[in-house]
Amino acid sequence: MATSEFIPVNEPLLDGNEKKYLCECIDSGWISSEGPFVKEFEEKFAARVDRRHGIAVCNGSAALDAAVAALGIGPGDEVILPTFTIISCAAAIVRAGATPVVVDCDPVTWNMDADQVAAKITARTKAIMVVHIYGLPVDMDPILALAKEHGLKIIEDAAEMHGQTYRGKPCGSFGDISTFSFYPNKHITTGEGGMVVTDDPQLAERCRSQRNLCFQPHKRFVHEELGWNFRMTNLQAALGVAQLERLDEFVLRKRSIGRKYTELLVGTPGVHLPPAQAEYADNIYWVYGLVLDDSIPFDAVEAMSRLGKSGIGTRPFFWPMHEQPVFHKMGLFAGEHYPVAERIARRGFYIPSGMALTDEQIERSAAAVKEILK
Repeated sequence: MATSEFIPVNEPLLDGNEKKYLCECIDSGWISSEGPFVKEFEEKFAARVDRRHGIAVCNGSAALDAAVAALGIGPGDEVILPTFTIISCAAAIVRAGATPVVVDCDPVTWNMDADQVAAKITARTKAIMVVHIYGLPVDMDPILALAKEHGLKIIEDAAEMHGQTYRGKPCGSFGDISTFSFYPNKHITTGEGGMVVTDDPQLAERCRSQRNLCFQPHKRFVHEELGWNFRMTNLQAALGVAQLERLDEFVLRKRSIGRKYTELLVGTPGVHLPPAQAEYADNIYWVYGLVLDDSIPFDAVEAMSRLGKSGIGTRPFFWPMHEQPVFHKMGLFAGEHYPVAERIARRGFYIPSGMALTDEQIERSAAAVKEILK
């Protein structure tokens, strides 16, 4: 690749059986959600994360909506979640009529601070929504202990954790109900797409009904409940099956990208790198995030602008839920402050991290980061 060519923040790798399986869909005429790849993807993905049931949906945000609804969360209920996450998490709670209650994140792993959760539990708390962020999972043991002690449900958002484990057990296997995303920047992509996984057959059946407009088996167009059209197409599932075949390879590739970036950037003044591991997991480097030190006289927006001029794609960190204008308009989070999330949202960003990234692109990206920090 010429050095003047722009390096995108993400480029998926689609050089396995993706084209073959897509052609099978086209040749057979099975392109809708009724096609056989949907069931195959659900069964194989659920097995991969040690769950009994998989319910494929149209995206990860829809998976969260279905999960919250399946648990019967609604008006009067509270759900505790990290403030440092994507808006889909809080939006699913708000759309259900429940109240999101947020906690700050750990400054090293960027995950929700498990030590802050206990203080937020009230008589109205119905669930804890765990969100694994960027490369390392949440420290699950204290969260699971709290949930058991207080009789709370766990919603586990493992959107960024394909192939990751916590103490050797797959991420996505811890929640009463867990969700994944298959957006193009994920380890496994279906273009758009998501999955709900659970061991509870009743929760699974509720999610299947909700994703399919709550059609009834014997009176299809007579509805007792309102659902959504959250169905995944056979075309998307075909991509998913092909991608899942290579998940172990993709995890190795991501970890290789992370190691190479760290080798090139370690010791660079003014920037904090993602840790290679926590006590309970090795980093999977879904993305390679950087946080500017306070000694750097500019913020992430300026850093990304400078890198963009050098042909390096970037993306900002999540903006905290307690600072979202849409939630302030609803009267949520008034006067609340969470300093760790506020800081990393302003000083954090990630550099090219896609599966198709080459060593030369990694070297160019790392050199550009060093250059703007001089």
